[in-house]
Amino acid sequence: MPVQQVLTIAGSDSGGGAGIQADIKTIQANGCYALSVVTSVTAQNTMSLIGASDIPTKIVEAQMNAVFADFNVAAVKTGMLSSSEIVKCVAAKLQRVAFKWLVVDPVMISKSGFSLLQPDAVESMKNELFQLAALVTPNIPEAEALTGLRIREIESAKEAAKMLMDTGCGAVLIKGGHLVGDPIDVLWDGQDYTLFESERILTKNTHGTGCTYASAIAANLAQGLLMKEAIAKAKGYVTEAIRNSLNIGHGYGPVDHFYFLREEETLKMPNIEFEED
Repeated sequence: MPVQQVLTIAGSDSGGGAGIQADIKTIQANGCYALSVVTSVTAQNTMSLIGASDIPTKIVEAQMNAVFADFNVAAVKTGMLSSSEIVKCVAAKLQRVAFKWLVVDPVMISKSGFSLLQPDAVESMKNELFQLAALVTPNIPEAEALTGLRIREIESAKEAAKMLMDTGCGAVLIKGGHLVGDPIDVLWDGQDYTLFESERILTKNTHGTGCTYASAIAANLAQGLLMKEAIAKAKGYVTEAIRNSLNIGHGYGPVDHFYFLREEETLKMPNIEFEED
């Protein structure tokens, strides 16, 4: 099977743990080839997000034009689309090009509390981008902001997922990392609710988990898995990435996207001989 090509459209994280850097690592780690369109540049590390600057929409569009003119994109994942203008630019282009899957991660707030989505962009995202998506993946605070509901347990998460389906998307996955107890994610596909359960791993190093989860789902869909299978496999991957998270920096460290390469038995590389000249 030829390698599947997955496009991430997101902001850059100078700390490397989230954003487009996390997306690229995840897509490659899950067996696909990563393509990228940068929407914003952020100055951040594990402790804080210091500032951000949006890329002009003409450059965002030019990047998308370049990618779709040359590559056979199987799936698209969107992350930080901070302004209404960028949301509209991305949505308009995606309506005109061919691909099978769109996973929208409605990134709103950074781990350190910095706002990544301008207020006017929220409605643009709901009205113009969600309707193109096969899956929308908000966490609890994002789902609350998008629906106005207070979500504290599974039943209210189910209600929020059902409300978000009214935007026209194919399915909604409410990520349960902010719930008390084990993180249980709720999928509503218009017919059934499906719960995805895993253990809660006690670590502060969870920077980039949302980006990683959504990108892994996109990569799995691109490779032919059905939606529930793609989510289950992605949740297993992100769980292990958290379990093996990296205690680097002085704040919320990143997950390890290539944790499996640190197991010596899986790291098989040729031993190249050399000699001094």
